[in-house]
Amino acid sequence: MSILAVMKYLLLITIMGGTIAACGQTTYDPAATNDAPLVPSATSVDCRRIQHEMGETEICGQPQRIIVLGPYTLEFLLFLDVQPVGFGDHMTWHQGNYDNPRQQIPYLGSRITQPLINVGSAYTPSIEAILKAQPDLILGTDGNVHQYAALSAIAPTVLVKWADSDMSLRTIGLAIDRLEQAEQLLTETRQAIAATQESFTSLIATHPKVLLLSASKFQEMYLGNEAHGLCHALIEALGFQLVSLPEFDNAEPNSLIPLSLETLPQLNDADIVILLGSNFSDLNQLDTVEHFEAHQLSALKQDWEKNAIAQSLDASRAGRVYFIPTYLCLGLPGPIGTELYLNELQTQLLSVPHD
Repeated sequence: MSILAVMKYLLLITIMGGTIAACGQTTYDPAATNDAPLVPSATSVDCRRIQHEMGETEICGQPQRIIVLGPYTLEFLLFLDVQPVGFGDHMTWHQGNYDNPRQQIPYLGSRITQPLINVGSAYTPSIEAILKAQPDLILGTDGNVHQYAALSAIAPTVLVKWADSDMSLRTIGLAIDRLEQAEQLLTETRQAIAATQESFTSLIATHPKVLLLSASKFQEMYLGNEAHGLCHALIEALGFQLVSLPEFDNAEPNSLIPLSLETLPQLNDADIVILLGSNFSDLNQLDTVEHFEAHQLSALKQDWEKNAIAQSLDASRAGRVYFIPTYLCLGLPGPIGTELYLNELQTQLLSVPHD
């Protein structure tokens, strides 16, 4: 299954209301001002009640043995400078425990300082492995609704909303007693986005229109719209105009829009093309993070270069087509993913002078 298909499933769950929303809902907006802070509900001096997607969980003290299910929750925990003891990825390209996280966990492994227990798939975790890890807190997403009863019988369990990055960070911050740090980091992320906006001012003045595409296979392409979360929102937040077609204006909110190759010439007014790529086939043949990252884009780049329709676009002729792993902004839609995505956009789009 492609990362886009996985994220589509999770986004549909959250957006269509398939889970219990107990924290209030604030759609992620990179340029928004800070929301009202989350206020803990205290039960004693050392305990607090955490409102989350499945209701309320009481947590006492500072959790020391935390299991995270999926890169999404791992991202937030690492952003708050806390190390987990176990991790379940949303793809099974690595077998066994994470004894060398830097080479076994894409994009986040370099921030992990200790070996992690592999608890299986993020969305169908191994209860046996989690029991052996003896956690005092389990963090997951609304993709873990069906496992919630089993997980919460092992340790206090908090599920956060995939489509609400800010509230997720606040909820996890409260769960690990670092809410004040979470609020400060949210402020710093917004400041970083604002600072990055300035670096794109000249480019946007001459090349404002961006065609955002995503694909796991070249023949199965999607228009980059609101269903792409941070991938889409950050492009708009920087000040670019996203190119679309009138027939897509009435599409269902947050629904994926397939785009045929034959449609591309109708979008030729784009100054820039950004193709978000993912490739999760043959992952068992990869042994390092570097190979994983290159694997995401190599086939798409080759197909784009060989395709006559793609090469006929003005952006292709001008050398303004850029390839970015979908994983950065759809797999990691929080502050770390924001930083990585911003850096990638700056590195690629601002690397050469533009006429």
